[in-house]
Amino acid sequence: MAPDLPPDRRPIVISGPSGVGKGTLYKLLFSRHPDTFTLSVSHTTRSPRPGEQHGVDYHYVSKETFLDLVAKGGFVEHAQFGDNLYGTSKMTIEEQTAKGKAVVLDIEMEGVKQVQKSSIDARYVFIAPPSDEELERRLRGRATEKEESIQKRLAQAKKEITYAKTGVHHTIIVNDDLEKAYKELEEFVYAPVSS
Repeated sequence: MAPDLPPDRRPIVISGPSGVGKGTLYKLLFSRHPDTFTLSVSHTTRSPRPGEQHGVDYHYVSKETFLDLVAKGGFVEHAQFGDNLYGTSKMTIEEQTAKGKAVVLDIEMEGVKQVQKSSIDARYVFIAPPSDEELERRLRGRATEKEESIQKRLAQAKKEITYAKTGVHHTIIVNDDLEKAYKELEEFVYAPVSS
């Protein structure tokens, strides 16, 4: 089946707080439009977790290799979380675009700022929670995080939502109902190119 490519072929940057359902939304987009989209696989210096695969979940590289890529300007954006480095490679985006795929990037606020300053012309989507309370409920519902981590994520979410309200994204989608939010995402992705 031929890919169902959007009229606007620029990469799609999806951001939003942890626990808001970004992954769920773009995975729906991928499953409903097979062979069309690809997630830009980031580079990281962290070790693979059980079940993760090199080149699928991340490109796992040494700190030296990562810093060498930074020095050569190989990343559209990169950031440090804890002791690990993460980055989106320009080459990865170019290779996937050349293969006829619409590239989706899942990056956080600092990454969005870096992409906006880069040479990559992209479209920006912010996925927002219906409320702070609902976001906290979702984070706690994962049951994978300690209280300190939940508090950090909630504080970061407030910063990201405040930043999103400055108008830096092309659209803000509130994920209060999955199908409704998905429909908004799909309509944005497939909107005709405005001249």
